[in-house]
Amino acid sequence: MGLRSLLRTLYTAGQGVSVGIDASALMEAAAGTDPFALFEGWFQDARRAGIYLPETMTLATATPGGAPSARQVLLKGWGPAGFVFYTNYESRKAAELAANPRAALLMHWATLHRQVRIEGAASRTSIEESEAYHRSRPRGSRLAAWASRQSAVISGRDELERRFREEAAAHPGEDVPLPPFWGGYRVRPERIEFWQGRANRMHDRLLFERAGGEWQVVRLSP
Repeated sequence: MGLRSLLRTLYTAGQGVSVGIDASALMEAAAGTDPFALFEGWFQDARRAGIYLPETMTLATATPGGAPSARQVLLKGWGPAGFVFYTNYESRKAAELAANPRAALLMHWATLHRQVRIEGAASRTSIEESEAYHRSRPRGSRLAAWASRQSAVISGRDELERRFREEAAAHPGEDVPLPPFWGGYRVRPERIEFWQGRANRMHDRLLFERAGGEWQVVRLSP
């Protein structure tokens, strides 16, 4: 390991220690049998470590022919039913999920040397869920959901700004309704892998796989 890599490793390891997080190992006894409980603990660790936007995750989708694409989105909810994010239903990701409703998610908290990989089937959230989340957003974000035809080619920034002004004029108050082309997806996990970085590349990898109504846990070689 070079000096630069060593210093970076010591710094990031120290970040976890500074907030009382033991990020040195991931053992089966401590992980338990509930991946959502483990995820909740890791997510709160990331918050306590001061990581900016710990809810940031990479979403990977693919065409029916298998061509993949990936982008970052924000995790807006999780639990036994799955992991939720919101987007435009006319976007590229939505088109790919409509044709091939499977997705992979990746959360990477570099400061803690941790990753969580999630794979499963994706389906739209209910209109009620989408409306509830939409109402919780700042007015500007709600207007942007109307103004942006996500992934569509536009003539330039001016067109986007013009559309935003038009939507602001059309919805002058706080009541900005949910666009019919905007809402959430829930990824119901079939596999959840927890990756804990350790010295000498001897990392810990625990894989939770759904087996009926239960989860089975296996250790993977790094």
